[in-house]
Amino acid sequence: MYDIIIIGAGPAGMTAAIYARRAAKTVLVLEAKSYGGQIINTPDIENYPAAAHISGFDFATKVYEQAKALGAEFKFEKAVEIRDGADFKTVVTVKGSYEGRAVIIATGSENRKLGVEDEDKLVGRGVSYCATCDGAFFRKKKVAVVGGGNTALEDALYLADLAETVYVIHRRDEFRGDESTAEQLRSRENVKLVLNSRVTKLIYDKKLTAVEVTDKDGNVSELEVNGLFVAVGRIPENRNFASVIKLDAAGYAVAAENCRTQTAGIFAAGDNRVKDVRQLVTATADGAVAATEAIKYLANK
Repeated sequence: MYDIIIIGAGPAGMTAAIYARRAAKTVLVLEAKSYGGQIINTPDIENYPAAAHISGFDFATKVYEQAKALGAEFKFEKAVEIRDGADFKTVVTVKGSYEGRAVIIATGSENRKLGVEDEDKLVGRGVSYCATCDGAFFRKKKVAVVGGGNTALEDALYLADLAETVYVIHRRDEFRGDESTAEQLRSRENVKLVLNSRVTKLIYDKKLTAVEVTDKDGNVSELEVNGLFVAVGRIPENRNFASVIKLDAAGYAVAAENCRTQTAGIFAAGDNRVKDVRQLVTATADGAVAATEAIKYLANK
């Protein structure tokens, strides 16, 4: 029996573990993949207080080591269900089950896919969801970025320093991301904007060679590219817990700024929670808040 079980070892989950252990609570952190979450794919963090330049991997490793040193227990098992009991919660994983008096869900989100034929087949063979992870493989080649938000714009800027040509494909005529970033893209000679268009087909031999693009009027064209970077949003990882927490239409956990869900003793923290700003600093803030609220809940019990 643990005081607090934390599902997810991203910045929110690991910060929650640190705060919970500093309050002398027994803590189990369950993680399906590796610690760090999406931040490990960021080469240079510049917007986190007191850490002007640090890689996402180094940042995540420092937080992980801090939580471990404080006594948080980590198990790398995917949680598939939470059962809500009167006095404790049972978290079921692919390997077994664990009991805790409180649970913090900090599962983050996963990449949203385009949904075109053979997309999954071509992952690692030209299709990628992480420019900073795979961009170096396309140095001096032609690539395309799909999306209109900040992630897509930032990916395109990053790739513009590596690739011969970067096509930015967006289904609307205006970007949703920051205008300042969009202006930087427009000023780059090797960046080509393909607006009011969407990718409708992937063309390949053994690897991706081109993409078919259809504009709003139905006109079809082909862009010769070696790489396609998809940045069309994310899907919160809350599906397995819909029976115990309320989700909004997009699948995000409904929880206020105190990170409390409608189920007593279950909290949501990080990018999987309904919120306006999803950044590293807000994820760690959520972790601190969720742990503090869980500690209060345990005290009241």
